Amino acid sequence: MKKIISYTAFYVTEPFNESNLGARAAHDFCYYSALQLWNVTDDAFPFNDAHDLTYNVRDNSQWETLKERLHERLRKSQNIILILSKDTKNSKALHEELEYGAKTLGLPVIVVYPDLEPNEIATEGVLNTKVLQKYWDKLPILNDILQLVPTFHIPFKKNYISSAITDPDVNVETKKEITRYFYNA
Repeated sequence: MKKIISYTAFYVTEPFNESNLGARAAHDFCYYSALQLWNVTDDAFPFNDAHDLTYNVRDNSQWETLKERLHERLRKSQNIILILSKDTKNSKALHEELEYGAKTLGLPVIVVYPDLEPNEIATEGVLNTKVLQKYWDKLPILNDILQLVPTFHIPFKKNYISSAITDPDVNVETKKEITRYFYNA
């Protein structure tokens, strides 16, 4: 089976925090770190990080350098894992990741909600758009993307993320219809 490469998009402040922590100081970075930890400690966890495919960019890099690296990583990916928390804010980098990845390349998006439980995302076979719209509105581009590529809406739970990554409907090479997928709670 071909390895599935996922690009993880999450909010970091701009410019990056001037401390030695850089992007690691951002709240949403802790969820990205959890994905990396699960990947290292669990051989069955299917997360293959697109960020590992190119050299790192320094926190003080120029925007064009960062943008070039984002594009390179996205071109090597089969989907985007978007971490969308109560602390997520719109940013230049996050907008670019979604604009280029989903709108230009057509990458499906796995939207992961760390603050929500499965029954808050969907109940009785229906996506809870009233709750989710508050999150979607944090990133205006996301409302466009929901109409352009398949999206999968899940809580930040290892088993849900593992299943979503390997789901053929959220892989750019095997995606079928543009719809909003979710797991019933």
